[in-house]
Amino acid sequence: MPSARPGGEKTHGPFWSEPGTLLEHVPVAVFGIGDRDHVCYWGPGARDLFGYDSTAVLSKPGAVLFADGPQGYSDACARLTERGRTLGYWRGRLPARHRDGTVFDCGFRVFSVTGAGGPSVVMVLASRSDELDRVKTNLAFLDALFETCPIGLVMLDPDLRYVHLNQALADMDGLPIESHLGRHMDEVMIMSDGGEYQRMLRAVALGGAPVVGTLVGMRPRGHPDRDQVRSVSFFPLSRAVGSRPGVGGLMVDVTDREQAILEATASRRRLALLDGASTRIGTTLDVNLTAQELVDASMPDFCDGAVVEVVEWMDETEVFDPGRPLITRRIASGTILPPPAIELVSGVETVRYPPGSVIHDMLRSGRAISAVVNEEFLARTVLIESRARLLAESGLACLLVAPLIARGTVQGIAMFGRSAGRPAFTRDDVSLAGELASRAAICLDNARLYSRVQDIALTLQRALLPSALATSPYVDVTHRYVPGSRITEVGGDWYDVINLPGGRVALVVGDVMGHGVSAAAAMGRLRITTKALARHDSEPADLLTELDACAQEADIELATCLYIVYDPMSGRARIASAGHPPPLVLRPDGTVETIDEVLGVPLGVGGCPFRTTEIELPENATLALYTDGLIEARDRDIEAGLEALRAELVRDPGPLEEAADRILANLLSAPPADDTVLVLARVHRAPRNS
Repeated sequence: MPSARPGGEKTHGPFWSEPGTLLEHVPVAVFGIGDRDHVCYWGPGARDLFGYDSTAVLSKPGAVLFADGPQGYSDACARLTERGRTLGYWRGRLPARHRDGTVFDCGFRVFSVTGAGGPSVVMVLASRSDELDRVKTNLAFLDALFETCPIGLVMLDPDLRYVHLNQALADMDGLPIESHLGRHMDEVMIMSDGGEYQRMLRAVALGGAPVVGTLVGMRPRGHPDRDQVRSVSFFPLSRAVGSRPGVGGLMVDVTDREQAILEATASRRRLALLDGASTRIGTTLDVNLTAQELVDASMPDFCDGAVVEVVEWMDETEVFDPGRPLITRRIASGTILPPPAIELVSGVETVRYPPGSVIHDMLRSGRAISAVVNEEFLARTVLIESRARLLAESGLACLLVAPLIARGTVQGIAMFGRSAGRPAFTRDDVSLAGELASRAAICLDNARLYSRVQDIALTLQRALLPSALATSPYVDVTHRYVPGSRITEVGGDWYDVINLPGGRVALVVGDVMGHGVSAAAAMGRLRITTKALARHDSEPADLLTELDACAQEADIELATCLYIVYDPMSGRARIASAGHPPPLVLRPDGTVETIDEVLGVPLGVGGCPFRTTEIELPENATLALYTDGLIEARDRDIEAGLEALRAELVRDPGPLEEAADRILANLLSAPPADDTVLVLARVHRAPRNS
């Protein structure tokens, strides 16, 4: 590498980078530091690394090259030269500074050079640390690759002699690495291809196109009794970094793995299908949707068409009798085949299988079975001639039937079909279908049990909610109850209208926390208790106090309730609330008032008194009572929902039925996330002489 002396004359320094060496890929700066730690030699590499021309740095303090030396002195520079002079050789990393002020981590190698009778000079080789690390990493990777890679790696010279190889290839050849080096390929491998393998390698060595994944038959001399099939890939070696020309290659022994690869591929496909089915089946608690998810998950990777049918047992305790017909109800179907396959899988709802059918065989054994669609199958299994003709013309050549068994009960059957263009079902496919059906059966049974619980809860809820509200000549009432989405279909929202002595009317809205049977039962308790307490003509606050005690005794942890008594004689309403959203009053002049003076704590908390507030309602004023499902949503907080409800009340003070429908349509999401109750009550004054 050239260097510069004071005065600018150019000579070769003590280090010269020959073409093709490592120094071409790791820029190295060479400079010298003499007496008083001043720069006395400066090479082109130093100029590139630090940004200084020789005229700007020669005879200047070396401190300028270090991060801590902008003022002309550097501890790092002094320590570096001191170690070079005292130790003779030292290496380390120090922060360096470029001429533009940039600080970078730099690796230094220093040693002392003494001329004849002259002062000693500390010669310095410097490189950016990140460049050194990159090269070290690459070298370490290549060393590790050759030592541990399970694939055979080889380097051949242009004469196809071994230059380098790893242990994996040596083991493959049955000879140690040392026995390969310098030997021609023919001395290691026995070929019977008339020289085709060698011609291929020589073409690559001369710069031809790489060879990728070519299967070659050979016999290594280290295993003379063993024929091998190898998958080989070769590429030409360039002469960069002084490397030798020749061929680089990778070899994999596939002798015993050709069939295993096919089997492994099939296994991976089956596992992927099961994994995909696990994530796709059972995403809902709907029986029909769960069955359809099984059908969709099986096509097209596993079959060309599929159906799911549930068995119509008389009761759950019924024992399967192979001597009786089996009746099923088809709840899901699908096919990727053209008509008439579409009509075959979807054109029927109830199916009747005669004794002796393939379905009976499957249920008798409790395991999945496969069958070829032929005349015998059609005669045994399909009763209706038109359906048999459809199956024969559908293109389905074989069927696989698996039982849907969960918790010891046969829920139904899953049937998969393949066309003649695909391989018939194998033993592994039968096992896979059984696994698919087993997983789906649990999901179907969960959905079935959930549907049953939902039916019970709905029945209970509908029985507990009022079928018809009390009527009064002084209060016109419109009410709406909207159940939430399917997961939260049954909740604890309730409402009531109760006639009281003296023509007064009580309006009640409540909400029990939670969903399901327990929430519906709690709601029923509170509604019935409220109605009984109201008959005693209690003050609203007193009624809520009694209702709170009832909630605590019944272990109802959290419920809200709004109780309003309207007196048409005075036009006044007395209101008490147990943590319920506040009622709104739409006055005839179009203004809307929020009655939030008395909010109270929810029922079941205990220890907090309730208060009654009283307001005057003008003729034709409209009260709006509701539950939080109307004003609260995921994308809207309660305050925004309350403001939207106020706006809807003002928009059109027309008939209450139309107003209720408009409010629900504009405020509820589709489907609603929670149960919602809305009660609109328009009040009237009683005549003074009544």
